[in-house]
Amino acid sequence: MNYRTLYIAFLLLMVSGLFIETQAQEGLVQSFKDTRVINTHSVETLPAHKLDVRISHRFGDIAGDRGGWPNFYGLETAADVLIGADYGVTDNFTVGLNRTKGVGVLSRLINASLKYRIARQVIGGNPFSVTVVGEASASTLARSTNPNSILFFENFTHRFIYSSQLLVSTVVAEKFTIQVSPGILHRNVVDNVDVNTFFHVGLQAKFQFNRGFALIFDSTLSLRDTEDLNGDFHMPLGFGFEFDTGGHVFQINLTNATGLATTDFIPNTTTNWADGEFRMGFTISRLFNL
Repeated sequence: MNYRTLYIAFLLLMVSGLFIETQAQEGLVQSFKDTRVINTHSVETLPAHKLDVRISHRFGDIAGDRGGWPNFYGLETAADVLIGADYGVTDNFTVGLNRTKGVGVLSRLINASLKYRIARQVIGGNPFSVTVVGEASASTLARSTNPNSILFFENFTHRFIYSSQLLVSTVVAEKFTIQVSPGILHRNVVDNVDVNTFFHVGLQAKFQFNRGFALIFDSTLSLRDTEDLNGDFHMPLGFGFEFDTGGHVFQINLTNATGLATTDFIPNTTTNWADGEFRMGFTISRLFNL
């Protein structure tokens, strides 16, 4: 299959017929309460001059060979941890910086992001919200002395991973939001049997029960051929609950993904829901005026 052709066709399908009302200010639709769904970005950007301090955590396996009572159903294990902040430069432009423990070979990551909203859904007008997001991660691991190791870092650029996504969402009947997120990921150095660059596409959804409570879902399908990798990689898939308390957004979820950074969980999810390899996670987001 020609994944490049599939990807381009998918983008054309999603943005065809898009009508952007850049001047409309009334009737704007909010797709999500937060700038993230579970693992993935949402179309939302921060309001201008708002600082969003974020803490996210992924525990260990609830069930499976590494779960159960011995590690208290994963609660005694930290699969990944994220601490960082995003800042709204304008209403449509958000920058972010965070640190994650990481789960791949390239771990101990510093992650930076740029996010720009192109269009926003308007009642009686434009039916879609559209945002682009780009991320770059750098591993801060110590350099290996083995020249055959990925961690040898012959060039400084070998520490970097890049991701870019197009996010398109629409709100249906006021309570239900659906989003698609095609993207491309590039790693400067990989194992001989892996690929540096591959496409991926995600599906996210939210059902807003009331003003403060919502059910959220996300998944990301990698369009990378993993036959030579012994099929050890699986699609990140998560379900969660979101609580808006007015001052902050709290999210609790179940997912098979162990990593938190986009550049980490998409290429490195090796755990499988079918084998009981899923975990509880949470995110706390607190907004400040600057």
